[in-house]
Amino acid sequence: MSIVVKNLLKVYGTQKAVNNISFSIEKGEIVGFLGPNGAGKSTTMKIITGYLTQDGGSVAVCGLDAGANPVDIKRKTGYLPEANPLYHDMFVKEYLLFVAGVYHIKNSAAAVNEMIGLVGLTPEKHKKIGQLSKGYKQRVGLAAALIHDPEVLILDEPTSGLDPNQIVEIRNVIKEQGKNKTVLFSSHILQEVQAICDRVIIINKGELVADDSLQHLLHTKQTNEVKLVVAKKAEASVFAHIPNSRQIDELTWQFSTTNTEQLKRQLMETALRENINIVSLSSEAGNNLEQIFRSLTH
Repeated sequence: MSIVVKNLLKVYGTQKAVNNISFSIEKGEIVGFLGPNGAGKSTTMKIITGYLTQDGGSVAVCGLDAGANPVDIKRKTGYLPEANPLYHDMFVKEYLLFVAGVYHIKNSAAAVNEMIGLVGLTPEKHKKIGQLSKGYKQRVGLAAALIHDPEVLILDEPTSGLDPNQIVEIRNVIKEQGKNKTVLFSSHILQEVQAICDRVIIINKGELVADDSLQHLLHTKQTNEVKLVVAKKAEASVFAHIPNSRQIDELTWQFSTTNTEQLKRQLMETALRENINIVSLSSEAGNNLEQIFRSLTH
């Protein structure tokens, strides 16, 4: 296994940012790491890459304990953090040459040129990093993460700030790198995850709520959307107690469920009890990742 996480725990004060999660990833896997903001994704990634220490459990990367071998772990991993740290006063090529020197790459000029071409930085390679758009800054960060040819690639929101064309280009880079590397990446763009990954890990409030192949998850966690429209404004608390509920406007509610008929009966019973007239009650089948994500993390 390239990455093995066992009973990982990280505590900030009284908050368990990561609460006893475990998973493992093999070489050649591209795994989407999902969760709402504050779920613990970035914290977990920082522990895997050796930038944070855990309060419990263990992490191994390429057979090395992350706590005991932080420098060796950094040699074997490429890491693009969510807050991409760059030297804005350095030129693109200058910065990448600097990073290549940190990793003691022998033919650093050739490595830099290869990375510039790989991530699509050629038109901007002579500019200062501070002059680049956010999307091109992300490309510089990705090039820096890849320049030493790591065995493991950890990417935290790698397509943040990219336009649709750039997203497709970086998606193809990630897929190509995943052929001979282990890739763990987080994203809030769930279409990207479906396009790139064969497997997803979902955490919520620091706890693991799903770890499965994308195909199996879509099959077993199929959810349906139920839409309820009432004749006049009702108190928000009337339907708020029903799990996975969302008020669209004063007259419209939407629900996610794995049992449509049971939910419809519950809604009709609630409306009858509260003397609420239903204008329409409809359902739509679906099994996309967004619906599953909402049902698991709502």
